[in-house]
Amino acid sequence: MSKGKNRQSRRLLTRVGIAVVALGATVGIAACGGGSGSTLNLVAYSTPQQVYEQKLEPGFKDTSDGKDVDFSNSFGSSGDQSRAVEAGQPADVVEFSLEPDMTRLVDAGIVGSDWNQNQYKGIVTNSVVTLMVRPGNPKNIQTFDDLARDDVEVIDPNPATSGGARWNIMAIYGSQIAEGKSDAQAQDFVKQVLANTSVQDDSARDSLNTFSGGKGDVLVGYENEAIQAKQENIDLDYVTPDSTILIQNPIAVTKDAPSEAQKFLDFLYTDQAQQSFADAGYRPVVKSVADKNASKFPTPSGLFTIDKFGGWSKVADPFFGDNGWVIQAEKELGNPTS
Repeated sequence: MSKGKNRQSRRLLTRVGIAVVALGATVGIAACGGGSGSTLNLVAYSTPQQVYEQKLEPGFKDTSDGKDVDFSNSFGSSGDQSRAVEAGQPADVVEFSLEPDMTRLVDAGIVGSDWNQNQYKGIVTNSVVTLMVRPGNPKNIQTFDDLARDDVEVIDPNPATSGGARWNIMAIYGSQIAEGKSDAQAQDFVKQVLANTSVQDDSARDSLNTFSGGKGDVLVGYENEAIQAKQENIDLDYVTPDSTILIQNPIAVTKDAPSEAQKFLDFLYTDQAQQSFADAGYRPVVKSVADKNASKFPTPSGLFTIDKFGGWSKVADPFFGDNGWVIQAEKELGNPTS
């Protein structure tokens, strides 16, 4: 299909871009070698770029621990970012959309196996999967069931590269299980939604750009993306289904990172930093900040977590591995899967 060929061409450019970013980051560190401060390499998934660059990094630099610290940032689709670090891209602090992208670096010996042993289990922010729709919701889209309707065009990232897309699929799948459907019936429904998806970008941020450009009736994505889009005056509304999944975003320092990396990670759990996350649409993990923002982030009545399915360790391969049923469905549709 022309869509598949175009996506494959863009995927090749992304791979080339990763190599260029890695080289550029290395050169940048060498150029700073004569200074008295440190440069931290932050590698993260696409959606938190704005809050890091506008709030969190400047906030850390205003502290005694961060006053001499500079940042070299790389943001992109979660899976691609994880693979780039595994392949050698410099990284001191890594934040991904979901746990398997962190596990890849643990298995590669880049991140310590104790990365999730703090009181927050290595999670720095939460969110939920929501449905972004056109102003006034002209198609009356209310639940994930509506995504399979013949008159609804869906926009969603590609699960081969985007952690957000995997959360979205688990939300859709889980909503069907919550309705009492069997595993096979839930899988069939997800496949219907995939077939109803007209554009699958590499990342959640790219999918938002596609939707805001006028393509599609509904964008499946993070609640924080919807909130941020409205803050940026992007013309959309959003509906959060009663039955949806809690998104949990992991963060860690790498084994060879300087001490400033751990200090920055510790800063991200302060009330100041967690409030910056909340202002950007993320659900805080620190209880005092979460309580303060409770009215902004109501809990959906049917909210569930990935633990409902045994955790990502049980889900990753059967759903999203090379022979996983989601990836096989994508191949049947002619979509890129690598």
